[in-house]
Amino acid sequence: MFSFVVMQKNINIQNKKAHFLYEILDKYTAGIVLTGTEIKSIRSSKASIAESFCEFNEQGELFVINATIEEYAFGNYYNHRPKAERKLLLNKKELKKLHKEVQNTGLTIIPLRLFINDKGYAKIDIALAKGKKLYDKRDTIKDRDNKRDLDRIKKEYK
Repeated sequence: MFSFVVMQKNINIQNKKAHFLYEILDKYTAGIVLTGTEIKSIRSSKASIAESFCEFNEQGELFVINATIEEYAFGNYYNHRPKAERKLLLNKKELKKLHKEVQNTGLTIIPLRLFINDKGYAKIDIALAKGKKLYDKRDTIKDRDNKRDLDRIKKEYK
């Protein structure tokens, strides 16, 4: 009758579309403010950052929007909302730099990876990114196909 949630040792939830859709300019590692049931869901790998992005509010705080953390299976009425906005924790200097870049140059901030560090804290890798044009995406596909063909040819000769 009882079902147990399997906890994995290393949690590494990635945004696989990020490198295809965006040109990554700068990377940062930020802390993320979570409740008890949210961290439990992340530790059981029940999260997704595929469609998420980051945005500043009026006070200059950075939030991750549209990140999905599923409700914890054993959480009762204390459970969290799956698509809630979650605050990111960075130094003031980093926040000011990111805010200036987003406002002036029209760049965007996207999450790349959600993970648990050695101390057990949830961290999120974010990137300052520029959206790729259609021809850039075609070049990415062409490069990936060429690499795959080269690897296949190398494997045949071994």
